[in-house]
Amino acid sequence: MGPRRYLDNELIGLNRMLKRMGFLVEEAIDRSIRSLVEHESALAREVIADDDLIDDLELEIEEKCINLIATQQPLAGDLRKIFTALRIITDLERMADHAVDIAKVTIRLEGQQYIKPLIDIPRMAMLARGMVEDCLNVYMDRDLELASSINKKDDEIDALYKQVFRELLVYMMESPRTIDQATQFLMVSRFLERIGDHATNVCEWVVYSVTGKRANFNE
Repeated sequence: MGPRRYLDNELIGLNRMLKRMGFLVEEAIDRSIRSLVEHESALAREVIADDDLIDDLELEIEEKCINLIATQQPLAGDLRKIFTALRIITDLERMADHAVDIAKVTIRLEGQQYIKPLIDIPRMAMLARGMVEDCLNVYMDRDLELASSINKKDDEIDALYKQVFRELLVYMMESPRTIDQATQFLMVSRFLERIGDHATNVCEWVVYSVTGKRANFNE
């Protein structure tokens, strides 16, 4: 097998690993929010425990990228692909960390009756998960048109975050007893907003990989 074919095969394998990591992150987001909405502390603990799988995969991908750079001496576009993968796994790992943060909120609120039905937070989670799926499709298909549309969903998440913030602020002003729990829900909405930002980062890195130029979709 020649060097070009070997590198192509390795890059295909790298894509598969990164797609697997993204799938695990999507699952972590889904399960963390489900644990919160359904008061499932056991599920929250599973999310926390399974984060090790994502961390291990991040290290495995990182080692593969470093090995390719060291042994194959990729140039131009191939080097950008590998560099982009390294940056993307950092964003994916941080998304997974936020899912863990949400699961920890579930555990902190174990046994408590919620001060309000959770409506906007699950909507934020659905949008955030959709953004993760979109950014992975952008990476796999090198779809710059889809990448440029990611900020629309990010704007929706930001708007919901502001709505949640305003609503919970009213709860806290009207009844100081709600402050602790309202603060926890504010943290959850912030974690989801940050997941959206990381998904946007992934799309920016894909644009760099394809064009060699950085985009800014967070403006």
